[in-house]
Amino acid sequence: MHLHILGICGTFMGGIAAIARAAGHRVTGSDRNIYPPMSTQLEALGIDIVSGFDAAQLDPAPDVVVVGNVMTRGMPVVEALLERGIPYTSGPEWLAREVLRERWVLAVAGTHGKTTTSSMLAWILEYAGLSPGFLIGGVPVDFGVSARLGEAPFFVIEADEYDTAFFDKRAKFVHYRPRTCILNNLEHDHADIYPDVEAIERQFHHLVRTVPGSGLIVHRAHDAHLDRALAMGCWTPRECFAREGGAPWAARAAAGTDDGSDFEVLHDGAVAGRVRWGLIGGHNVDNALAAIAAARHAGVPVEVSCSALGEFRGIKRRMELRGEARGVRVYDDFAHHPTAIATTVDGLRRRVEGMHSGPPGAAGRIIAVLEPRSNTMRLGVHRDTLTASLAGADEVWLYAPPDLGWDAGGVIAGLGGRGHVASDIDALVADLARASRPGDHVLIMSNGGFGGLHGRLLTALAQGAPAQGEA
Repeated sequence: MHLHILGICGTFMGGIAAIARAAGHRVTGSDRNIYPPMSTQLEALGIDIVSGFDAAQLDPAPDVVVVGNVMTRGMPVVEALLERGIPYTSGPEWLAREVLRERWVLAVAGTHGKTTTSSMLAWILEYAGLSPGFLIGGVPVDFGVSARLGEAPFFVIEADEYDTAFFDKRAKFVHYRPRTCILNNLEHDHADIYPDVEAIERQFHHLVRTVPGSGLIVHRAHDAHLDRALAMGCWTPRECFAREGGAPWAARAAAGTDDGSDFEVLHDGAVAGRVRWGLIGGHNVDNALAAIAAARHAGVPVEVSCSALGEFRGIKRRMELRGEARGVRVYDDFAHHPTAIATTVDGLRRRVEGMHSGPPGAAGRIIAVLEPRSNTMRLGVHRDTLTASLAGADEVWLYAPPDLGWDAGGVIAGLGGRGHVASDIDALVADLARASRPGDHVLIMSNGGFGGLHGRLLTALAQGAPAQGEA
């Protein structure tokens, strides 16, 4: 069968392409922004890609067109698709029908932590010799790819609540029909499609409705929004987790540690295993508890999961050290919601202090750099909470291009002399290069490429002068 994928270079749709190719289909696609690493990954798979969304790409007509949620009415290829009556479907619907229907699906949902927890869970199953399939919204270092077909029965999927396609406004995750379902947390996000948190609670309830009575829902304890979603109706056994205790799955820091790098896993109050790993932060302890509980439902003993996590190497763009120049370390992180931003800054703070043997407070500075790029951020929904989320950094730069849509001055003013704003990437590179000094840690946060800021800053630092233009 010939599949043509519209919007193929997104992480999710690129994953669909890789899985379809592994299943033996001929795959082609198109996108507006075609660049590495996705373009090279698809090329290596023998997938031809055309640039743009013109109607000519449908000649000759493929057997089915898989439509990404970046596509809208009015695009020439979409109008031609509808006029000519070519069969079409969404990515989630195609995946559910062609791959997931006969699989034991382990879905990971939540406002934060989906990619990390999905990666942990897939790695645990891999470590246990189960060779799972997976589709994840990032690239786990241990696999080097974001998706693979894998072997039956297990398939791990990052279950996104964003809408499915221009013709299907349901959340993506209602298509997946999981047997094991993690609900990590729930906050207001995706303000471009959900007017309030209650609307998202309703979508999570729709997901809960699809989990069979013989399945398992693993959810965070003491999350009021999740509690409300579950209170709408639940027909599946549940197990909750909370690292601070008071739940069947909990964690206890090992003696002498408080950064999440070494902890005991408690199940029903008894020690079931211990995790010593390279990750830090309470949020990652929470993610680990959820993954361990879900893997146990799939038959993996807790002690095996703990051993697997001890070898887990993380995910690209999750506190990823991109390089060091002139004693300044530059990190890349995907954080784009105030809760995730605060957690990321705190996690780096703990790492920095753990690296420093001097007196408290004498460790290197954290310079936080944020691009408010997501639709929700650009709408200004979170601007009143951004100042508090960035307060843990020593210096803050907020990228505010002319088309941001709201005044960043209030966020900066709340940070006092620590806050700065830049309206273009060149100026931001120059400012950061001038302000950074040996021992600093520059944390760059964006859910996009941020104009290549990471590499340009490292180049500017290495040259000992601010960089202007592309590096």
